[in-house]
Amino acid sequence: MTRRLRLLTTLTAGTATALLLAGCGGGGDNSKSNDKIAGADTDTSSSASPSASASTADAAGRPKITLPSDVTDTYEDWKTGDATKDAVLADTAGRIDAINDAILRGDTGAPGLSFYYKDKGLTQAVAWVKAYLDSNLSFTGTTRYYAPKITLSGDSTASVVYCSDESKGFNKNRKTGKVDKSPSDQSPYVLYNTRLEKNEKGVWQTSNLISKRGDKSCAG
Repeated sequence: MTRRLRLLTTLTAGTATALLLAGCGGGGDNSKSNDKIAGADTDTSSSASPSASASTADAAGRPKITLPSDVTDTYEDWKTGDATKDAVLADTAGRIDAINDAILRGDTGAPGLSFYYKDKGLTQAVAWVKAYLDSNLSFTGTTRYYAPKITLSGDSTASVVYCSDESKGFNKNRKTGKVDKSPSDQSPYVLYNTRLEKNEKGVWQTSNLISKRGDKSCAG
């Protein structure tokens, strides 16, 4: 199996102290061309359809993201029953979809990025997309997002920790379309720790994000 290039951890390793929650450190490993960039959100499952597009989906202007048919994201336990926490998770999902859309488009200026990210989070997101472009890579397959834990701090700040399983995701050469399914010694499990802030439109934007590949809490 192969996974997306593990560049996000490297890009954001120095940001751990800025997050609200402990327990997720940054990594510093070098990336390999056959590893997924750690990544790529409010139902128990969600699938993509044939073309990427963005259009107004609600009064806040949330973009409607449609991923290609060969890319599927699934979301397990993505509802809590608490209205505020579910709103945070919904925008976390939107943010994941937005950066996947940007990577697949090959567009560091994709509108979903500035909608769902802000401040350092936006800088990280643009660098992440650029890393894919510099590597001449896209991706295909299924990524599973699960075990979300939400902490609210006041009315407008939250932290979300969650896991992803990239074992069924693969790199794809952007020019040739060739999919790389060669074996990898890297763990497919990634722990994410994110900080979100609600803007004046009520959108929970990600202002910082760190990840740790191979965290034991995500395995299994």
